[in-house]
Amino acid sequence: MKILLVHQNFPGQFPHLAPALVARGHQVLALTSETNQRPAPVRVVKYRKPEEITMSSRLTRLYADCAERGVRAAFAARQLRDKHGYVPDVIFGHSGWGETLFLREVWPEAKLLVYAELMYRTTGLDTDFDPEFSRPGLESRISTTARSAHLVQSMVQADAGLSPTQFQADTFPPELRAKITVCHDGVDTERLAPRPEARFHVPGTELTFRPGDEVLTFVNRSLEPYRGFHAFMRALPEVLAERPQAHVLIVGEEGQSYGAAPKDAVSWKQKMLDELAGQLDLDRVHFLGRIAYSDYIDMLHVSRVHAYLTYPFVLSWSLMEAMAAGCAVVASDTAPVREVITDGKTGRLVDFFDIAGWAETLSAALADPTAMAPMRAAARSHIIETYDLNTRCLPRLIDFVEQAGRA
Repeated sequence: MKILLVHQNFPGQFPHLAPALVARGHQVLALTSETNQRPAPVRVVKYRKPEEITMSSRLTRLYADCAERGVRAAFAARQLRDKHGYVPDVIFGHSGWGETLFLREVWPEAKLLVYAELMYRTTGLDTDFDPEFSRPGLESRISTTARSAHLVQSMVQADAGLSPTQFQADTFPPELRAKITVCHDGVDTERLAPRPEARFHVPGTELTFRPGDEVLTFVNRSLEPYRGFHAFMRALPEVLAERPQAHVLIVGEEGQSYGAAPKDAVSWKQKMLDELAGQLDLDRVHFLGRIAYSDYIDMLHVSRVHAYLTYPFVLSWSLMEAMAAGCAVVASDTAPVREVITDGKTGRLVDFFDIAGWAETLSAALADPTAMAPMRAAARSHIIETYDLNTRCLPRLIDFVEQAGRA
């Protein structure tokens, strides 16, 4: 089969699927943005960077941006067809940036699959979750509705969709949800298996941690409220006071991946440091920024307790990876997390906004690693049984694509 994978930041969600399809004898090509410089496991074709949209309303600009990206992807697709005679049997693309919007017009004979990551809603999800930062009112609802327009269009056009978790699939309305298969991208539980010999060196210091050391870890792509950075930071003064030997390792860049920037600081990190000035022992709180994946795994292997928070939103890969690594996880009691963690069995759940509860639970987990040991083992077992890359998820992902090609 000829299979086209589409993602502006390829390989994105397809780093394992793409080479696996090649290994099964399929011809796999990827369509991605010309700005994407990531190494790719298959041959790529790039579309031109979309033009900047200047005339649209600020409330509906996202749809205009996505439509323009879709146009660029479609023009590149037309060139593939007209100049090279390329016609895929299956197209599988992420719908989040609009790239799949017009591919049906170029290749009407192809089966179109979309990676359906999340459907935005005006109530009940991220938009109105956090009263500290939510923006109630008509303009906010219009903006959120507009953010869903290209996602709805993509799903209407698609022959089938795929979501990584039940929670994310269920954010779509019933008439679209019926098209969606739930299958996670998969966790490499062999690479993430606990390693007693692991070591993690804190750059710029003489500190090197080993499994068993009193280390609290926190991981975000960007340090921002969507992933509970503000709640976690507000719990730290009490945690550090209760646990005078503990060190905190924080991974994440300054800036935003999902939410808005703070209005009164250069970054959320700086905002929280300003708010907590004089309350943190910064010799024991280490901001690591973005680190290499191998270092990230080493860090998880030395973690005594791993904290994870999220709005009702896309579930982070890092949560499953921490569980696979055998971390004792303390996580927010929010809908996406409850799908993978059972309180008291595979981790501890704390109300997202309960700062005192976070401080107490994190301190108790750091103080008694023996009590957390059964939950660490159960968490890893759950990930192996449900989300393992090679035995569970990848075979289902391959079948999802191949069945579309046979239909």
